[in-house]
Amino acid sequence: MDQGIKRWIVDISHWNPSENQFYFIISVLPPHERSTITRFVKFKDRKRAFVSRLLQYSLVHEVSCLPFDSIFIDRTLEGKPFLRNKIVSSFPNFNFNVSHHGNYVAIVSEPLYLVGLDIVSNEILRQPATLDFVYGFASYFTALEWKEIVNAGTLTEVLASFLRYWSLKEAFVKAIGAGVGFGLNRLEFHHTNWTNISVQIDGVESSSWMFWLTKLDERHWASIVRGNPRDATETFKKAFSEHHLKVPNEGFTIRTVEELIPTAFMEPFSG
Repeated sequence: MDQGIKRWIVDISHWNPSENQFYFIISVLPPHERSTITRFVKFKDRKRAFVSRLLQYSLVHEVSCLPFDSIFIDRTLEGKPFLRNKIVSSFPNFNFNVSHHGNYVAIVSEPLYLVGLDIVSNEILRQPATLDFVYGFASYFTALEWKEIVNAGTLTEVLASFLRYWSLKEAFVKAIGAGVGFGLNRLEFHHTNWTNISVQIDGVESSSWMFWLTKLDERHWASIVRGNPRDATETFKKAFSEHHLKVPNEGFTIRTVEELIPTAFMEPFSG
């Protein structure tokens, strides 16, 4: 069962292929995936998009032994990716989630539980950061959360608190497969110095969800959310089974792009 639990992360700032190398490497993916990558104008955005899709195919390949060209990844109406292929019966609810922001692209997967992931980076604040930016998002938080954000301390601390709360909310919404219409202010997170995190949904405390938040470096945070399949949206719900929620080891495994690409595709760059 543990084989279906993955936590992979790539630092794309360490991967700098030439343009020719990049366009050769993306041919490892199906044509329809390549077109979603090349539509981005900025090369850094193309790198993020490619690594996001490469992580999905590589993870499914490792879990299922399916070759890349036999893997069929689709998306719900709300945009959550899911595997069309049926894999081993010990993974009845296999699902995964990806996120990228700043220097990092990551993927998490679960064989039984719903899983969501969100990475945030303070690079969105590279413009002169002011409280006006944060106040523009006030309606997405409950009164308690908002009080904690604006009273966090210095401007840097306020922004860090805002990003942590935002990451948790986004990871939850992605886990259940909801779209942009889900009201983020329906969620209220409680924590002790960002540990022992719990959530109230529409004012009711939920015991069927677990949360983990980590500081990746001085500029990036990541949230992982894990919960019961019965809370999935109808379009994402499949033949989910009921299972007792256990605390997993949430540490990320650092991967490189070269490790994720099948060996045959790296031969032109060897020797």
